[in-house]
Amino acid sequence: MPLSDIKVRNLKSRDKAYKVSDFEGLFVLVKVNGSKLWQLKYRLDGKERLFSIGVYPDVSLAQARKAKEQARALIAAGTDPSDAKQEEKHRRIELKGQTFEKLGSAFLDKQLKEGKSKATLDKTEYHLKLANRDFGRKPITEITAPMILKTLRKVEVKGNYETAHRLRARIGSVFRYAVASGLAESDPTYALRDALIRPTRVHRAAIIDPKSLGQLMREIAVFEGQATTRIGLQLLAILAQRPGEIRHAKWEEFDFAERVWSIPAAKMKMRRDHLVPLPEQALALLDELRRINGNGEYLFPSLRTWTRPMSENTLNAALRRMGYSGEEMTAHGFRASFSTLANESGLWNPDAIERALAHVEKNEVRRAYARGEHWDERVRLADWWAGQLDALRSK
Repeated sequence: MPLSDIKVRNLKSRDKAYKVSDFEGLFVLVKVNGSKLWQLKYRLDGKERLFSIGVYPDVSLAQARKAKEQARALIAAGTDPSDAKQEEKHRRIELKGQTFEKLGSAFLDKQLKEGKSKATLDKTEYHLKLANRDFGRKPITEITAPMILKTLRKVEVKGNYETAHRLRARIGSVFRYAVASGLAESDPTYALRDALIRPTRVHRAAIIDPKSLGQLMREIAVFEGQATTRIGLQLLAILAQRPGEIRHAKWEEFDFAERVWSIPAAKMKMRRDHLVPLPEQALALLDELRRINGNGEYLFPSLRTWTRPMSENTLNAALRRMGYSGEEMTAHGFRASFSTLANESGLWNPDAIERALAHVEKNEVRRAYARGEHWDERVRLADWWAGQLDALRSK
């Protein structure tokens, strides 16, 4: 006769342990000390075996019956429920050791092997440190959305809205890495995508007035700081590439005979190889720079060590030294100066200008078509732009 909860509760200990059956092999073992253990008797591969389910009342009658049904389903599939229980136990122990900090480190190592840029790696490491302070030592399966939101609020309350959003994205990357590795079931940051204050997009300051740009070029030409810094600013203006690409440029990337700078995909924001035509003015500056730093790896090495590029603050600091505030001009702003004046001239195909800036066409068909286009026009555009800067400087 099947057991009832009242009957199980009223079972008393005896001088010897005894069993009281429920049905389909499930029974409760009453020990001498009065403890009651749920067990399932079953046969597998012709042998009789026992599966321990748990102790009553921690495991109720209803729960024991549910566990029995799950065990019988495994047995029907040829799996020993005792073995499955042990595997699950080992898995839980393993997951306990899979902390956010450990998986974050593995994710960072993955980015390194994928050839991510140093800037990307540094940002990842910075964001992971922020997260690790609060929950780095917790198993990743125990970290919840409210727990992450508490960390994000600490950043947001300081007014660092953009950083808070980037931090959420980076934490989410670690969780998705854990999910792909079978160490987590979901990414809790997805639920937080609308929980943070959206930052106001502020475009980097740039001088787009021709007369003012000419004045800036004159001041750069007589810059009293390091000659390498002056050349860096001049190349930024002429080549219209990102400051990070200029800073990390290596001599091996330049083909002076073909007059082209080949920037590898690993250094590019959009992770695509990029070719930059070199006008005569750029070649002259590179020749001057080669006499200063030509024996090293980088065009613009750090003042502290030749094995690393100059600081990311160097070029902006030079603009500040010349009296240009961050609201007036930035190192990145030279790209906007080029784009605005080149487009306003009406002389050039907008696609050629976008390709010169290494912007990626969002339309898949147009991108496939434009990939090999506009090189000849870009060479003429580069010569025209360098000439324009000379003309503006001379006015």
